[in-house]
Amino acid sequence: MSSLDGPEHTPVPPPILNPAGGANQVRVRAYNERLVLSLVRLYGALSKADIARRSGLSAQTVSVIMRVLEKEGLLSRGEPVRGRVGQPSIPMHINPDAVYSFGLKMGRRSADLVLMDFVGRIRMQLHRTYAYPLPDEILAFVTSGIRELEERLDDKQRGRIAGLGIAAPFELWNWAEEVGAPAGAMEVWRDVDLQADIAARVSHPVFMQNDATSACGAELVFGVGPSYPDFVYFFIGSFIGGGIVLNSAIFSGRTGTAGAIGPLPVRGKNGETMQLLEIASIFVLENMLRERGIDPEPLWYSADGWVDFGEPMEAWIQDSAKALAQAIVAAASIVDFSAAVIDGGFPDWVRSRVVQATIDEAAKLDLQGVVMPEIIEGAVGAQARAIGGASLPIFARYLTDQNVLFKEVDHAERT
Repeated sequence: MSSLDGPEHTPVPPPILNPAGGANQVRVRAYNERLVLSLVRLYGALSKADIARRSGLSAQTVSVIMRVLEKEGLLSRGEPVRGRVGQPSIPMHINPDAVYSFGLKMGRRSADLVLMDFVGRIRMQLHRTYAYPLPDEILAFVTSGIRELEERLDDKQRGRIAGLGIAAPFELWNWAEEVGAPAGAMEVWRDVDLQADIAARVSHPVFMQNDATSACGAELVFGVGPSYPDFVYFFIGSFIGGGIVLNSAIFSGRTGTAGAIGPLPVRGKNGETMQLLEIASIFVLENMLRERGIDPEPLWYSADGWVDFGEPMEAWIQDSAKALAQAIVAAASIVDFSAAVIDGGFPDWVRSRVVQATIDEAAKLDLQGVVMPEIIEGAVGAQARAIGGASLPIFARYLTDQNVLFKEVDHAERT
């Protein structure tokens, strides 16, 4: 068993000192191994000297840890880098094939099951569309999908699967009318424990998180996170959702709903007060297309397969941009964010148009007293929710909490 292994569902926390001043050395070693892996993942490649400097660990401790991680296949050696004096340094990289993880994105119109590697790349994926989600259909998709993807792997690869992470919207029964489900059809979700039901059917540890929070986590870890320590995040799916990152860690708040942003009040085009989700959500575009006699189903076939629907799409982009600009100003009035990140379940060209339109609309608002964040495109893309879900088992088993990691990095760079 790897020294990183703890209970399957519980990440190893930082070492806890006992009253006598001692520490559990097994937990210290596990934590230090996680810290080294997290630093290498964050920077892409680091030498032993780099890790010792950034972590505050001794050179001897780092050497021991890196030998262990290399032996276990979690780290791999790069080409030696020769300096002017002394021995060449050897950069160490995360081995992408060391660990795999399943991620399930369950949306209001479609579901995606992905197999992700240790550096956040999707290796395989399955897609399913539906009019609205029902538990039995989701359970069947997950169990058959995991079986199908595992059959494409060899025994060694199957043994490297860390678990399954689920990214799903909470309280699905509240959105029956908006997704066009028959009356009462979504009520079944009130009595469903999706995480437990899936865990009973698969052989891997199962984790679960809100879908928008998962997307925000993917952006923090695999996207713009290293460049922006504080940002407000918007993910435009069937319903817009989001997240808040403070000091390079997701801030979930007292009840776990901080950064939900969908209910945020904004002005509609007729001056009426509406919730952000009533304007800047894909279900709104879907309804606009239907009203014009245009089949909206291509919206749900594939996030990369959208076509330009012309006038209704442009109207939706402009309406969404006006609402997003108001939401960003409201957020910036409370927290001094360095960036407002916009992504969604659509192609890159749609995201670019939404972001540029939002920048244009923000410039028209009264910004007196507001320090505006940089409005930028997300870097992860349409699969951010699935990638965020797949990250859950990997972080639980192998990596440190982002907040702890960046505190360590900040301390090392200050000293």
